[in-house]
Amino acid sequence: MKVRIGIQLGQWPSRDIRPEAVLDLIDYFEALDVDSIWVSDRLVSTALTLEPITFLSYIAGRLRKMKFGTSTLVLPTRNPVVLAKELATLDFLSQGRFFPAIGLGGEGSKDLQAVAVEQKTRAGRSDEMIVLMRRLWTEENVTFSGKYFSVEDVTIMPRPWQKNGPPIWIGSRSEAALRRTGRLGDGWLVSSVSADEVARGIESIRGYAAAANRQVPDDHYGVLIPFYFSSDAAQASEIGGKSLRPRADLAMSEFTAFGSADLVRARIQAYIAAGASKFIMRPCGPFEGWREQVGILAREVIAPLQSAAID
Repeated sequence: MKVRIGIQLGQWPSRDIRPEAVLDLIDYFEALDVDSIWVSDRLVSTALTLEPITFLSYIAGRLRKMKFGTSTLVLPTRNPVVLAKELATLDFLSQGRFFPAIGLGGEGSKDLQAVAVEQKTRAGRSDEMIVLMRRLWTEENVTFSGKYFSVEDVTIMPRPWQKNGPPIWIGSRSEAALRRTGRLGDGWLVSSVSADEVARGIESIRGYAAAANRQVPDDHYGVLIPFYFSSDAAQASEIGGKSLRPRADLAMSEFTAFGSADLVRARIQAYIAAGASKFIMRPCGPFEGWREQVGILAREVIAPLQSAAID
């Protein structure tokens, strides 16, 4: 297994960011040894957020080596046939560089409310969507009859570039998400968790996968980590923590990397020891500092770790 480290662009810290600034940042990432770029999904938000499929489709034409994905796409806000077609097209045109991670939407999600999806149906809808999209990516003349979605004699083209379609990683740390990963997912991408929680989550997923006569590949476990570099750890935590949602039951220092390059490397290595090998680093702090922050990450963290083999 190889360690791979990408960058997440979530909610932008200002509404005044210009398109050219976003694209300049993407070009800068491409020039660095960054594995991939990931974007979050917010349909309804007072903060500046870019629709992920549209955004990724646009930047895919600018990228020549970086992979890209969603972290995470709120699945039940979308129609499975339309989404299957969009994702297949994006994967085909990028020649297999697209990697979607999906979620169900949080409790009381305004995104779900805005598209008239009942909260209690989000899990059932998502399960049906995963099954149906995979069939649409691999079969012709698909007929499917579910509780929420039904199609008759449907074929979509083009097929995704990746055999059997892009791997679908499941987000969230809930027990239901662990079960879903074991039953239906190709990988697990989690955030706001400690290294110990990652280790326990991987163990649970393996158990659920075995019960379903499946296996999630050992190198398909990933963690999203907010980071901010500063020689002053307290200052780093103060600046970086402003854009994060705290957990009442876990110190922020357990799931962030705020401080020196040594601290950031050590945090990633703790997750590696827990069984993860894929990482999405989320820059924190003012947008004006993101270029410098990612530059430090590339030199001081990605270069030493990204190509390291895991014993």
